[in-house]
Amino acid sequence: MSDQFEIVSIPSVFETAPAVLDCFAEKIQKGLKVKIGNEFFIVGDLALNEGTQPHKEVNSAPNDLDYQLLMTSALLVSSTKLGNPLTVTTGFPYASYQVNKDMAMENLVKDHLVEYDASVFSSGGTKKIVIEVKRGAILPEVSASANAIRHILNLEGDFMALSLGYGTFETILSNADGEFGLQRTASSSPGIVYALDILRKDLFKLHPSTMISDAFLDEGLRNGYIFLNRKKVDIMDLRKKALTMYYENVISPTMKKAFTDREFARSSGIYLSGGGALYPELIALFKQEFDGVIDVVVPDNPNHLAAKGYCLRSSKLNGDKVQAVGIDLGNSSTIVCTYKQ
Repeated sequence: MSDQFEIVSIPSVFETAPAVLDCFAEKIQKGLKVKIGNEFFIVGDLALNEGTQPHKEVNSAPNDLDYQLLMTSALLVSSTKLGNPLTVTTGFPYASYQVNKDMAMENLVKDHLVEYDASVFSSGGTKKIVIEVKRGAILPEVSASANAIRHILNLEGDFMALSLGYGTFETILSNADGEFGLQRTASSSPGIVYALDILRKDLFKLHPSTMISDAFLDEGLRNGYIFLNRKKVDIMDLRKKALTMYYENVISPTMKKAFTDREFARSSGIYLSGGGALYPELIALFKQEFDGVIDVVVPDNPNHLAAKGYCLRSSKLNGDKVQAVGIDLGNSSTIVCTYKQ
């Protein structure tokens, strides 16, 4: 089932737009320059390539500028492919889901007047379009990931779903009877950003005069190296140390609180989602702790699972797959999921 989806990944960063950027990108998702209020901003790959300090706050609320920019950009990419009207599902970490869901729904399901600069990726100039979102839903992120795992892997029983995101680490026991999972097993703790803070402090000790943006530090953690003072610096040992400390100080204690022996007895396995599940060091620590206790499974493309879960919900709301969209506004990447046409 996993190959029925189409994914667009947009780095979750933005910056105030420079004056002119003509014909810079080949397609819209690489050349996002959108207007919020009275100002144009560059978003995603364009901000990484052309910006000086691309940034984003962690775990934004629906009325925050970065949330509005990323949602507008994701809707623009979706409407370019699917047209109107759209059915869109998105979500929040469990800890902020109740606080944000009503406002997010109010901001989502409506007609969106979007102004963008088409000259960045084509011969056009500034354009205005109306994007119609006729139906929508807001879900807890970890529940959406669990639903995607259940559908893609065709699982019938209970399992532990863990979301290893940039901003939050979340847990839930996914049961076949409910869409949201067992609430008493839901928890939210600091995400990969915890390991990034450790890495930043260690790098500052070695290179005291160096200032590194969150976006480039995140990229360095993923790559295992970073460029400092025009030199390529191997940070694999520092990465392993940071991720090990993160696992020991956050992940392992959180799981002990979230899941009792009863959950281990009824679960078919521990299933990992989110960008953190791409780090072999973290997977090795999970398997080391739970060796002989329970299987630890990493589905393909774990960083896309929340968006796929959202897309599945949109398809269910819509009654078909044609106009269904799932948008995961992640702290590291914004994932737009649609069905292959």
